[in-house]
Amino acid sequence: MSNSSTISPDISYIRPYRRGKHKIFIGMAPGVGKTYRMLEEAHQLKQDGIDVVIGILETHGRKETAQKSIGLEVIKRKVSIRENVTLEEMDTDAILQRSPQLVLIDELAHTNVPGSQREKRYQDVEVILAAGIDVYSTVNIQHLESLNDLVARITGVVVRERIPDRLLDEADAVVVIDVTPETLEERLREGKIYASEKIEQSLKNFFQRRNLIALRELALREVADTVEEEANTSTLEGQNCNVHERVLVCVSTYPNSVQLLRRGARIANYMNARLYTIFVANPERFLTKKESLHIDTCEKLCKEFGGEFLHIKSHNIAQEIAQVAARYHITQIVIGESQQPRWKRWFKGSFTQRLVDLIRHQNIDLHIIATEK
Repeated sequence: MSNSSTISPDISYIRPYRRGKHKIFIGMAPGVGKTYRMLEEAHQLKQDGIDVVIGILETHGRKETAQKSIGLEVIKRKVSIRENVTLEEMDTDAILQRSPQLVLIDELAHTNVPGSQREKRYQDVEVILAAGIDVYSTVNIQHLESLNDLVARITGVVVRERIPDRLLDEADAVVVIDVTPETLEERLREGKIYASEKIEQSLKNFFQRRNLIALRELALREVADTVEEEANTSTLEGQNCNVHERVLVCVSTYPNSVQLLRRGARIANYMNARLYTIFVANPERFLTKKESLHIDTCEKLCKEFGGEFLHIKSHNIAQEIAQVAARYHITQIVIGESQQPRWKRWFKGSFTQRLVDLIRHQNIDLHIIATEK
């Protein structure tokens, strides 16, 4: 009788190949609660029957975080001795061998100890993902490569440990853990972030109120822009799915355009929207000196409002506006009421109606502003 059955593999350990999913918890600074939130979700998933382990957890002495990790399996760290100093690092090989469904990995931007197989922790994460294991990780906004110079200008601190921006783009989910600067300062003073001897120094340096406000805005904006990019490259029932509001003000050589632009800027400010201004010039008609100065004034005013000015030549104004609106994912168009004589509108057709017809399927709101004559 054949005994081949005694050497057959245990099929329960064979995982169908797929790349693991990556969820990143990002915040404006240490202490906002990224790791705590990650652990909370892990406990819930464990209750739901998911095989979850801790690959590496950096509690930095925070009792609440350490307590939250109780009950989750921890992969033992890899220990190495270098110049009589004992160093610990995440054991990527042990994680791969254990092969859980989900592994928790703190501090994505961490630099591994010298002599490690890979220089950066995020590179270890990529190896784990490639093996089909899901990863939850944490990182602070200042560790993004593209923001390094800006963060240095804001805080005066040059961040040495950085991750490529593509990690955020490639992640399956990015969650902003957001708290107010006041809440973070309170946590710091209560000793929930750093040891008591580091509190005052931190408040005078990295944790200054103005720094926290700027970093918080960076974190929220970065993730919002990432989400918007994804939304704008996908379609919903054949239409662009815009996340941010974008306002396009249409100016002309009429003097009331300045008033129109101010009104459009107020709408953009109210909606926290990006502002664009467009002037479509007839290529066969030269502007007078007065008209040129007027358009220059509109451009300067637009830029003062933080907007982008578009000077375009075309014979078909309505069509050009509609095309620009589609290209820039505009959600709100602001125009002035028609200055044409009634007979001209009857003969040529209403400009407003032509524009409405052209943007009908673009999910754009049209504001027709009555301006002073």
